[in-house]
Amino acid sequence: MQDFISKLLANKLVEARELLEDRLDDLIDEKLTEVKALIAADMFDYDLNEGNVQKMGRLKLVRVRIRKGKVQRRKKLSNIKGYTTRGGVLTRMPPMERRHRKLAARMSRFKRRAKMGQALRKRKMSLRRRSSMGL
Repeated sequence: MQDFISKLLANKLVEARELLEDRLDDLIDEKLTEVKALIAADMFDYDLNEGNVQKMGRLKLVRVRIRKGKVQRRKKLSNIKGYTTRGGVLTRMPPMERRHRKLAARMSRFKRRAKMGQALRKRKMSLRRRSSMGL
């Protein structure tokens, strides 16, 4: 960025323009690879969930999923925002429960990010140890 500004101040507009175009090309390439990765991830998630979830009117049936290390089979969930299943019947969630769920989701988002950072750090250390041992 300093080069660009110094070229502008020195009135070397052609060189400044080339620097700007190069930087823009780099940014476009970076963003394009990010978007491609996001699209690929969305397609993969969609295909994975599509075969496992069956829509049944106001309910959806998740055939198999793993929660807390246990396998849940044929789990019925609400297909409508703001509703939940209680005793196999759809009921409207009270505003307090919706607020608590929203706050819990926000807190767990940050906690999940921190835990992932720890896991990545530990994996990196393990891989470094393995490479130093020649494995």
